[in-house]
Amino acid sequence: MSNDTRTPPGAASTPDALLRASGSRREFLRNSALTALAAGALGACKTRDDAPANNTQGKPSADGGASAANAAKGAKPGVHADSDLSGGSTAPHPDTVAVSTRANADAMDAMHEKGVKAFPAKTEGKGNQLMQPRVEKGVKVYEITAREIQWEVEPGKRVKAWAYNDQVPGPQIRVREGDRVRLVLKNELPESTSVHFHGVEVPNDQDGVPFITQPPVKPGESYTYEFTAPNPGSHMYHSHHNAAKQVGMGLLGAFVIEPRRQRAIERADVDYVMIINDGFHGYTINGKGFPATEPIVAKLGQKVRIRFMNEGMMIHPMHLHGMHMTVIDKDGWPQPAPWRCDTLNVAPGERWDVIVNCNNPGTWAFHCHILPHAESEHGMFGMVTALVVQK
Repeated sequence: MSNDTRTPPGAASTPDALLRASGSRREFLRNSALTALAAGALGACKTRDDAPANNTQGKPSADGGASAANAAKGAKPGVHADSDLSGGSTAPHPDTVAVSTRANADAMDAMHEKGVKAFPAKTEGKGNQLMQPRVEKGVKVYEITAREIQWEVEPGKRVKAWAYNDQVPGPQIRVREGDRVRLVLKNELPESTSVHFHGVEVPNDQDGVPFITQPPVKPGESYTYEFTAPNPGSHMYHSHHNAAKQVGMGLLGAFVIEPRRQRAIERADVDYVMIINDGFHGYTINGKGFPATEPIVAKLGQKVRIRFMNEGMMIHPMHLHGMHMTVIDKDGWPQPAPWRCDTLNVAPGERWDVIVNCNNPGTWAFHCHILPHAESEHGMFGMVTALVVQK
């Protein structure tokens, strides 16, 4: 019989199994010592993995050792070091990210607030000013000169402009239905030009379209238009020669023909012309971009007539906060029945007349609702103004 008491492959190696196995006392002691060493090594590995944080009394950790790992990595107790899925212990701490987000929000808010508080900002030059005519033998005579100027469209932002009488928009011309009108254009531009009376039903030879109704007005030349004011309404005058450039540079203005007999619905306490444009000077209202735009001011209970005129090349849905608008005219022609809205889409070349019953006091935002024309991360700009209803 063999005295070989080595544990066969696959046999139990626990202390109890070793005791049951046959063999000498020396073999038992040797195997027991090896088993103790192996158990100690395994225990040490488990302790390193599962040791509770600050557990000096041998008590088991309630979170199975996660607190120790968190403490070692600087995490809060009970929270895994990467519980925010930020990518590990070297990623930005959630508190740091929160502080950075708040700082960014504060910086953006400060820019928005600065623009609003500056409104209405002072700039050099004012367009759309009412022009008084010279009267010669019953004829109302208006003289306009087209020339290049520097125009401050926003505070500190000066642009090259082509202007009538050094203002953008050009002077506002108001006549009465049946008036005899003469307009004398002097061209001091580096290229030819003309004047077209948009929406006004003038005789053909007064329509202002080079090579169709007249020759172009060359640099240094003058040209005279004369007609009897026909259809009343909100109209415009502007260049009709290289017009995409010339109108976009500022050669435009309001031409209002008041009716002999005013309709009751037209009567208003404030009559305001709002010319919108999107040419070389950006998105503008009466030649200025926010915060340099001009607010419309009325008293509680008053009625305001707003004459929208789009001299640009884009549509602009104009939205008034706080009160609705009653639409009364389109392109100078009375609507069959007045209708209400708070957002009115004004296409290129269109004119819309609305009445606002100022029954809601406060400062109300008034802007194009194609939002990139009115606001960015830096704050409001461009086609933004306000209707101020004072108590």
